Amino acid sequence: MSLGNASGAFALTAEQQEILDTADGFARDHFWPLQQKMDDEEWWPPQAMPELGRMGFLGVTAPSRFGGADSDMFTVGLITQGLARWNHSLALSYIAHENLCLNNIARNASDALKQRYLPGLCDGSAIGALGLTEPGAGSDAIGSMATTARREGDKYILNGRKLYITNGPVADVLLVYAKTNKDRGSKGVSAFIIERHFKGFKVAQKLDKMGFRGSTTAELVFDDCEVPAENLVGEEDRGVGIVMSGLDLERAVVAMINLGMAERALDLAVDYAKTRQQFGKPIAEFQMVQAKIAEMYVGVETMKALCYRTLAACNEVGEDGGGRGEIHKLTAANILYAAETCTKVISDSVQIHGGVGYMREAEVNRLYRASKLLEIGAGTTEIRKMIIAGELLR
Repeated sequence: MSLGNASGAFALTAEQQEILDTADGFARDHFWPLQQKMDDEEWWPPQAMPELGRMGFLGVTAPSRFGGADSDMFTVGLITQGLARWNHSLALSYIAHENLCLNNIARNASDALKQRYLPGLCDGSAIGALGLTEPGAGSDAIGSMATTARREGDKYILNGRKLYITNGPVADVLLVYAKTNKDRGSKGVSAFIIERHFKGFKVAQKLDKMGFRGSTTAELVFDDCEVPAENLVGEEDRGVGIVMSGLDLERAVVAMINLGMAERALDLAVDYAKTRQQFGKPIAEFQMVQAKIAEMYVGVETMKALCYRTLAACNEVGEDGGGRGEIHKLTAANILYAAETCTKVISDSVQIHGGVGYMREAEVNRLYRASKLLEIGAGTTEIRKMIIAGELLR
């Protein structure tokens, strides 16, 4: 089933609105109460993925014969938006699982690999992650990649490290990139599916972050890690195409985290301004506060229009699309604008909250600490500008 595009004005259809409302209500009831513990302890709720699976929120774009929903990227984006309103950390882990791991396997793996891994990822009994970034390979993730894979009979031997891996400490299935031909540079990268119990694989450390706490992050080590040859995704030395097309889709859905967080920050600011009394009246009656709220609203609504337009365009990208052309430019522009606008909206919300907003336990404070990552992850602001300019000047 495909929900198709939003209308020309980027208003949601009734079916799309129902999906967003369902995700919003479920996240409010089940995941919002978990925020404090996740933030305090960098704790991952083990029930989260199975609950998302039971709701039908996992495997959205996967074929139904493997446990998926045969739906589209717009639906993934709406679910992400709803989750991010109430628990942005969980929304980030959702994307790492649903988009970076599950969707890439569904788009690029053999039927045998899909049959082996997609059902567990779709029902939430297995958690997925992507292994791309390394200690010396962030923005230049492909060109500077040091992790290697060499073929030995019926298996590949992987050696190297991956860093800042979302879901790394809890992942059961990881889509990992390694160089199979160092002489070919970016054209010598391959993709592999790794299971957490594979010999030679371990989680080196769980990382302690400023924001998005509870969306656990790790350094991973591959020390002569043995991977069955059939766990190669796509063709050997052809992994760069999988990476680039996947990153475009990632940018489109990560932008929806920005949207959900900004919506929540605006709601918190409006509620606080109505109740906080200064000089004998609610601060909502002061024009400077009203101006901030008005600007926040404009930011949220313009972000929403570009996000929905981009998701609609992603629905039209074929399995071998992405990594070039209009979609490459549009997804970069979308997340560039969404991240910068989200940061501004949340900062203004903290300002309206005053001293309360500076307190660590405040919800708006969690949003503020998390917002900076969205200008860094999924390609930094600077990389996004390079992509846009590169496509315009090509």
